[in-house]
Amino acid sequence: MRAGDIETLTSVGRPDIAPDGSFAVFAASRPDLTANRPVGQLWRVDLPDGTPRRLTRGIADSSPRLSPDGRAVAFVRGDAKGRGQIFVVDAGGGEPVQATDAPAGVGGFAWSPDGEQFAFTARVPEHGRYGTVERLEAAAEAPRRITGVRWHADGLGYLGDRPAHLFVIAAPPTDAEPFYEPAPVALADGEPQPEHRVVAATARQLTDGTASHAGVVFSADGTEILTVPDDIELSRRDLRDRVIAVRADGSGCRDVLTADAGIGVYEIAVADDGAVLMLGYETGPDGIDFVAPGVALWLLEAGEPRRLTDAETMDLGEVGSHLTPLGEDVLVQNRAHGRVHLLRVDRSGRVAEVMGGDIEVGGHAAAADRIVVSAALPDSFGELFLIESEQQTQLTAFGGAAAAAGIVAPRELTVAGRDGYAVHGWVATPEGEGPFPVILQIHGGPYASYGIHLFDETQVLVDAGYAVAYCNPRGSAGYGRAHGRSIRRAMGTVDFHDVIDFLDGVLESDTRLDASRVGVMGGSYGGYLTAWIIAHERRFSGAIVERGFLDPVSFQGTSDIGSFFGDEYVGVESESMQAQSPMAVVGRVRTPTLVLHSEQDHRCPLEQATRYYSALKRAGVEAELVVFPGEGHELSRSGRPRHRVQRFEVILDWWRRHLPVD
Repeated sequence: MRAGDIETLTSVGRPDIAPDGSFAVFAASRPDLTANRPVGQLWRVDLPDGTPRRLTRGIADSSPRLSPDGRAVAFVRGDAKGRGQIFVVDAGGGEPVQATDAPAGVGGFAWSPDGEQFAFTARVPEHGRYGTVERLEAAAEAPRRITGVRWHADGLGYLGDRPAHLFVIAAPPTDAEPFYEPAPVALADGEPQPEHRVVAATARQLTDGTASHAGVVFSADGTEILTVPDDIELSRRDLRDRVIAVRADGSGCRDVLTADAGIGVYEIAVADDGAVLMLGYETGPDGIDFVAPGVALWLLEAGEPRRLTDAETMDLGEVGSHLTPLGEDVLVQNRAHGRVHLLRVDRSGRVAEVMGGDIEVGGHAAAADRIVVSAALPDSFGELFLIESEQQTQLTAFGGAAAAAGIVAPRELTVAGRDGYAVHGWVATPEGEGPFPVILQIHGGPYASYGIHLFDETQVLVDAGYAVAYCNPRGSAGYGRAHGRSIRRAMGTVDFHDVIDFLDGVLESDTRLDASRVGVMGGSYGGYLTAWIIAHERRFSGAIVERGFLDPVSFQGTSDIGSFFGDEYVGVESESMQAQSPMAVVGRVRTPTLVLHSEQDHRCPLEQATRYYSALKRAGVEAELVVFPGEGHELSRSGRPRHRVQRFEVILDWWRRHLPVD
């Protein structure tokens, strides 16, 4: 796979299934270099063995949700100004009807149980900002007054002047007469010209104030909407969440879960019998303990949460994890050893595996004894599956394009570290006899993991002639909570040992790998550990430090998670922070280093990169800095496709010069 082949990486989003189980809908998306953006449409497949077909033909249609009767599909599409709005289309196909006209676009949404309306979240900009006053440029807006401990978010920007509120709006019929732009007409003085409407109904705002709201879940009877308020704290970060139920008629709200429960909430679902289920984690006595958070399934009983799964051994917190109620049971995703499996949990806490093996489940839905699942595979970025009567059927074949571009199957192995600890990972090697130079890749997080899915970062390097070693050291997700918490207040210790020991084990396992020619690279936490490694090891021919967490001190006041991330991972005492800081030991580095960063990265702000790069140059180290304009922390995964390709070109050029392939 080469850099331009990212166009073959089609992902499949969270599916939905008709109430009678007769068909499923899903969104498929891929990077497009010509459009220089992700593109995708909705698809429909009749069950059990129909051929998938496009249901819509938009540029980037996403998030399909079927109406309760299964006759219509609501989804998100950009309007004429590029703002994501809810559209509705007949489940059999046709021209979509625009349902909302939110000035800043919509966030999450849900059908009401009777199918008559939607609830949705949307940001409400302060007047005078974000285009609310025509021709008023951002640079000419009034100053912002900030009084809280956080003020921005990666991929968004400022928070306090555009809180996300909860709205309801009537759902339009899919065969409604379209609106037409009125022709100019001579009118009497003062008589207004007729407006050009684009939606039939006016949204009604249910919440107000400075708090934002996340999540939109109707109660079983449709009279209330469950959501999670997010108040910006004035003095210290607090990760404990509240869940409130807002009356759909706007007459008030009530607490469903208070902050006193000490739970950070990821996801809410309501079963047919009205039971409230949550994905969440305990935030500890100080309300900010998020290291290896131990996300579990909870059942709310009379306002009191009861945990149904073991947070120490199971990990339900993979990005995109959600809940599918299934009678009195619920479907959840469990991250383990580089896989994400689908489990069924009953209300006594009994667990049964629904879908396992070499797969990473990303989404699911269930109806009429049928389950549809979107998942990534070793040879595909995304496919849709049907599970019925314990039989599993693959319904799509999107991975064929990537396979035709050429992919290598990584070899899985476990290496015993210096203290006997088992380090699990993979090595991907080019075809041939070698010898091959080797690149050690390190993932971000740190509480994240490499998995078995098709990974362009590895495949592009292998195509260029490099063997690539990558593993899940202590601090990673998917190996039990103790594994993830082992580097709390101890970054750069056992995690450092684990990645080096894994690299040595890989080199010893294959004579085609050249131990005298090795490089190291990583992003975010992987950038941190790369910078830490090259300050303590001289064996690497080159290094790439990308979007790194490099200075815990300045991170506190610049990152969107600076109010709590470093406090928990490296501590707040000066000596502890210095002992775990790559900036504190940058003077030891002698390895040629490329520093990659994005201009609009608010997670690991640009100053982390520029200060680190400047320190390297002052120390006489061969170093280069490459900054991508207009991109955030997620450049390598969801940035503009041309920037993603250019990033690969920069990386390959660096390795050609510092780790050439014979």
